[in-house]
Amino acid sequence: MFAGNDKVSFGDINLSEEPIRGNHSPGAGGWPTIKFFNKETGIEGGTYAKVTDEAMCAELGKIDHMVAYVEGYGDTMLCSVADGAGCDEKERAYIEKMKVQSAEDITNQLTRLISMDGDSMKPDLKLWVKKRKSILAQLDGIKKDEL
Repeated sequence: MFAGNDKVSFGDINLSEEPIRGNHSPGAGGWPTIKFFNKETGIEGGTYAKVTDEAMCAELGKIDHMVAYVEGYGDTMLCSVADGAGCDEKERAYIEKMKVQSAEDITNQLTRLISMDGDSMKPDLKLWVKKRKSILAQLDGIKKDEL
């Protein structure tokens, strides 16, 4: 799914062949150990926080959970405004609604969403705000290219 996305890379470490050093705790919290690395975490990485009561392997075995995890911590999105690839029905409806707006309206809406404090939001709302910001940023770039 994320094969063509330059913001996402996956890796697999076999600890018997490649021991890791630093503040990493493989096996802490169960197996598999899932870590993510982004600008905020640096080389220390961050630990996956489960969102259900299921075992981690069952939870991340569900495609919607894995996609939400990668999009959330990878600051990326599967949904492409240009061709609609990877977009769900809700995202497509939002794209259709916003693509007829002016460049100024899109910029204003993007600014409004950026200013929202996501820490106090429920996870599903926080994810929807993030998705709308990504859609608006893509539309903003398209509108600017048209000028």
